[in-house]
Amino acid sequence: MKRLLISIVFLGIFSTMTYSTLAADGVQPHTSPQYADGKFRNPVPMKEHGFWGTLKLMWNVATAKKPDSVPSGAIPVRALTRAQLLAAPDNTLFRLGHSTLLMKIHNEFYLTDPVFSERASPVQWAGPARFHQAPITIEELPPIKAVILSHDHYDHLDHDAILKLAGKTEHFLTPLGVGDRLIKWGIGAAKVEQLDWWQGTEIRGVKFIATPAQHFSGRSLGDKNSTLWASWVIQYQGLNVFFSGDTGYFDGFKAIGEKYGPFDVTMLETGAYDQQWPDVHMQPEETLQAFIDLKGKWLMPVHNGTFDLSLHAWREPFDRIAALAQQRQVPLATPEMGQALDLKQPQAFNQWWKQVD
Repeated sequence: MKRLLISIVFLGIFSTMTYSTLAADGVQPHTSPQYADGKFRNPVPMKEHGFWGTLKLMWNVATAKKPDSVPSGAIPVRALTRAQLLAAPDNTLFRLGHSTLLMKIHNEFYLTDPVFSERASPVQWAGPARFHQAPITIEELPPIKAVILSHDHYDHLDHDAILKLAGKTEHFLTPLGVGDRLIKWGIGAAKVEQLDWWQGTEIRGVKFIATPAQHFSGRSLGDKNSTLWASWVIQYQGLNVFFSGDTGYFDGFKAIGEKYGPFDVTMLETGAYDQQWPDVHMQPEETLQAFIDLKGKWLMPVHNGTFDLSLHAWREPFDRIAALAQQRQVPLATPEMGQALDLKQPQAFNQWWKQVD
């Protein structure tokens, strides 16, 4: 019963009801090519589960979990301090968990999809719980130049984290509609910039381009696809990195690679996949193909190792992408939580997950 309740809480976002939004910068969503009939859409229509299909999916999630979907041992975490971050060289990335990445570029800090709460859920008494604590607290973080959000799902947009970050963050960059949520939560509208696919902005010489993704959005039973989802290209003086957010495999990767590749590091989702929802999360084989399409130099798998969001064993995404990368001779970066990655000269890491039960 408890697992069924958790699945209902987490999978409620599969509902199809919508509401309209107004972007903080005054852009009407209906002017976006991605917006039609009151909701945002992918270029290729996705499979709709429908009411009974959604119930069946929730039942499967509640009853078909593998025993090793959650680690029994401790995930290695390298604790970080503000002093360490301030002393770190430019072009350094620290993985804080799931899709939460802290990048130091041009002596400023940029944070993707910050989730620091115990559960990726609308409530903190149920829902997917963390495997590990973040390497650093929000309070200990140095000032953040910008928070970059990919979409509004609970494992990427954490209400409490956003409120705690508000006082130390200068900019919030979001896809269309997501910024409206932040403003309703009390973030100053002047801090929020919302972008459609292929639109870009610049902060102190660092360029950010919102690029396509194949996914969906929503935080309740009544707002599916009321906001847009996106991947991000981040560029600064020869540094070129890609952050996928959440996405299924689609031909947009080739378009992004042709327009903005090659990339020094591609941070690509590898986790929370299942054949029951093939449109919105990639199997590891698709992650590798996306890396090739993007013309990546180094692959960093993310969206794993922090929350149990699917039916696979928690280590499976790491094992599968590592085996595929070895077969295809793809350079793979798998830092521990809190371990530094040089974005200009990436390095391989030990397969730390094999040491965890």
